[in-house]
Amino acid sequence: MSEHTSQTRGMTTVPPLVLLAIVVVTIGLYPLIFGQFMNLGISILLFAGFALAWDILGGWAGQNSLGNAVFVGIGAYSVAILHQFGIAPWWGMLVGIGVSGLLAWGWGALTFRLRGSYFTLSTIAVAEIIRLIALNEDWLTSGSEGKNLGSLPSLFGLDLFDRRVEFYLVLLFVAALLAFGHWLKTAKLGFYLRAVREDEDSAMALGINPARAKLTAFVLMGMFTSIGGGLWLLYLGRIDPDTALVIPVSIQIALLAIIGGRGTIYGPLVGAFIIGIPSEIFRSVLKEANLLVYGVLIVLVIVYLPKGIVGTFEEWLYKRQHPLEKRGS
Repeated sequence: MSEHTSQTRGMTTVPPLVLLAIVVVTIGLYPLIFGQFMNLGISILLFAGFALAWDILGGWAGQNSLGNAVFVGIGAYSVAILHQFGIAPWWGMLVGIGVSGLLAWGWGALTFRLRGSYFTLSTIAVAEIIRLIALNEDWLTSGSEGKNLGSLPSLFGLDLFDRRVEFYLVLLFVAALLAFGHWLKTAKLGFYLRAVREDEDSAMALGINPARAKLTAFVLMGMFTSIGGGLWLLYLGRIDPDTALVIPVSIQIALLAIIGGRGTIYGPLVGAFIIGIPSEIFRSVLKEANLLVYGVLIVLVIVYLPKGIVGTFEEWLYKRQHPLEKRGS
């Protein structure tokens, strides 16, 4: 059984919509139980959403991108810039979605001629170019000072600066990505992406256009990530290039998906909670030493769970349900 094929076989005993509802309702209880830790909950959910979006390209299509911070920044800056002109944040998010989609389309059309590590390196280069543009074009982004949000209009009577409101908005974002993951698992696009991930040449022999499939995944990933960027701005209240457009943000997003289980529906979400909570504890208790412990934890997961947490569990569950299947099939 191949690494990625085993990851696409999940828990078939629970209907997808029921499983999705259970997960969303369970997370939705967080503010009622841990109301004093709302910042932690919002942060974990936001990066879970970023990781779920990354997995559309990085997991389902097998294309490692380390430039997703670009789309986070576009989503945030679109809301912040248009807010200066009195335009509501939801319209700014729509603009961010459009800009991110166009950028991903042009970016992907140029870089998907490259394969493997060359594509990954190209995403780092493009991300750094965008960051430098944001730093130097003061007239648009306010440079290193960044942009702040002032007062915001209410959304259906809800205060967008209220932490509980922000939490449930981010939860809605995550739920939409999980629902998309369930759809992608059985959709034609999902089969195309998995075929490209396993072997591009074989996929072409089957009549699949790898470049088109990867480009579609890239555009979707960019658009979803942009929405999260807009929500991140609402949460932080300000944005600057060294917060949203830096490579460490992109690396963190990718790591959460890889550790949780790339190419699985719930892997990135699990990765965000498994890694996010300990990292916050380490930061509070161990101060400067937290990065060392955080790094050791990541190494342990990668070494002993190479398919990620959810990927390894799904493989174990599949072998348990099919004990007579040969281990190498």
